[in-house]
Amino acid sequence: MATKRRALSKATYESEMAVLQRELVKLQAWIEHEKLKVCVLFEGRDAAGKGGTIKRIVERTNPRTVRIVALGTPTEREKTQWYFQRYVPHLPAGGEMVLFDRSWYNRAGVEHVMGFCTEEEYHEFLRSTPEFENMLIRSGMILIKYWFSVSDAEQERRFVKRIQNPERRWKLSAMDLQSRAHWLDYSRAKDRMFHHTDTKLSPWWVVEADDKKRARLNCISHLLSVIPYEDLTSREIELPPRQPGEYLRPPFDEQSMVPERF
Repeated sequence: MATKRRALSKATYESEMAVLQRELVKLQAWIEHEKLKVCVLFEGRDAAGKGGTIKRIVERTNPRTVRIVALGTPTEREKTQWYFQRYVPHLPAGGEMVLFDRSWYNRAGVEHVMGFCTEEEYHEFLRSTPEFENMLIRSGMILIKYWFSVSDAEQERRFVKRIQNPERRWKLSAMDLQSRAHWLDYSRAKDRMFHHTDTKLSPWWVVEADDKKRARLNCISHLLSVIPYEDLTSREIELPPRQPGEYLRPPFDEQSMVPERF
């Protein structure tokens, strides 16, 4: 049995995260410069820490370059489309990195376990997904897939914490609660998904996520390691002189001002 490691101190975590976030800014500049198309999928158990990691990635980056895609329930029209169709418009163009907070792998997980798709649709997904991802990669896209792994006991602890805290309760959906009741079903579905879609060209990278802080640091560090980049942010920028002339600001009492309560 593995020995539990000591928790990272807040100072250590924040120091390491600051370093990684500076590197993410450099990566962002390189993606823009080289017109790279980067697509990162975040999947895993409910409450495994995907959202927190995504939040730290975008905290210091430009939302026009590094954007999040978190699709809701498909519409009736979308249910009749080719399955991947609703995801394709959100894929990155040149100079973008897109972070999918859950992705087309919904079909291999919640849709299959909860009966939201037919067995035929599920098996077709397992057959066609490697082909779909191979096409993306051949087109020049950088596709990175992360699976956040959390233990049964840790997931339960996080769920209870959300239930007890009204400010966190919004994170706990009815589907999250159902995932607890179907723990074994989701486990088997994950194993089968890996069997079909963990390929040499498009592997799954598993993030041990019982320790949220370490999971965030490890995932971001890995993301930076798999995309070679150069530092373009150290280039000197010269501030142009201010436009000459006088400007008289309109009186405050002629504008609708936000009350200064603090």
